Amino acid sequence: MTRTMPAPAMTETKPRAKRIFNFSPGPATLPEEVILRAREDIWSILDSGIGIMEHSHRGKVFDRVLEEAIADCRALGGVGDDYDILFLQGGATLQFAMIPMNFLPEGRTADYLVTGEWASKAAKEAKKLGSVHIAFTSEPTNFDHTPADSEIRYSETPAYVHYCSNNTIYGTRYNNPPKAGVPLIVDTSSEMFSRPIDVKRHALIYAGAQKNLGPAGVVLIIIRKDFMAGAKKGLPSLLSYPDMAAQGSRLNTPPTFGIYFMGQVFKWILRQGGLAAMEKRNDEKAALVYDAIDRSGGFYRCVSQPQCRSAMNVTFRTPSAELDDKFIAEAKKQDMDGLKGYRSVGGMRASIYNAFPRAGCDLLAQFMHDFARRYG
Repeated sequence: MTRTMPAPAMTETKPRAKRIFNFSPGPATLPEEVILRAREDIWSILDSGIGIMEHSHRGKVFDRVLEEAIADCRALGGVGDDYDILFLQGGATLQFAMIPMNFLPEGRTADYLVTGEWASKAAKEAKKLGSVHIAFTSEPTNFDHTPADSEIRYSETPAYVHYCSNNTIYGTRYNNPPKAGVPLIVDTSSEMFSRPIDVKRHALIYAGAQKNLGPAGVVLIIIRKDFMAGAKKGLPSLLSYPDMAAQGSRLNTPPTFGIYFMGQVFKWILRQGGLAAMEKRNDEKAALVYDAIDRSGGFYRCVSQPQCRSAMNVTFRTPSAELDDKFIAEAKKQDMDGLKGYRSVGGMRASIYNAFPRAGCDLLAQFMHDFARRYG
């Protein structure tokens, strides 16, 4: 017998609560149309009468959710059948350990390019599990740039090379993947699917969802099958890429809502025109903020060097810490939140991921011009 259920709150006529511009580095802004779609699917997905968070992870409804997420991910990134797509738990931070557990054999060395906080943490975790060589670090210049290939000093025949493509805290990015000649692994957590990505150049790509792909709690893995086949044997199943791949990310109950939401974000990006269209849109948004910095007559200073500025995280300072605090407080009064820089860097950080609206960048740029005029 079908139960008569009360109408969900989404049918009520009261106005929605106000949303402000969220410049947070993560968890971060999500596409509003995806949020509204999720609200419906939390109540009942695919006319099943059961919400997405209540469905069995082995039922036909979630089968479809997972299949569509994988198919859309392949379509977005041009990911061929020679790669597996996994949705795992533990976020990007667990990958810092899981990667060397699987791919750093005894007697071999892994090379790490250290360009910021998360790349540094990845190297530190790997050192607990095997031999690590720091092939490059920008720490002496406070992580203000990513390396040219001529700056990198690889070890002899490393098992793999690891880098972070976009550095959230310092606002830098690689314009192109480094030339390694061995399996290349990349943490793309803060820029995944914000621009085209050369999947074929990489053995493993990973991205925590909460910056550009969805809610916290799930990490996207794109891994080349022949590379995965060389993983160590005998690891705990949940820490083994081959074991997780063999079970289609469902060795145990996966983060079903996070996977669903990420799949909806993939569909949203496809509707925007794909990765080339997202790159154009993101470059235009970032240019608004960088232009306000560059035209300020030195009032604002970027943390990053110009040749490697991030389109996702714009980091900058005013002439003093006192003015930085005033900037953040005044911006918040104008509905711009999350602009405080990371504690080790200070200043401001505007995180403007895929779903962040251009209107927020316009408002921030206008505010920056006005603030510099008043206090410069």
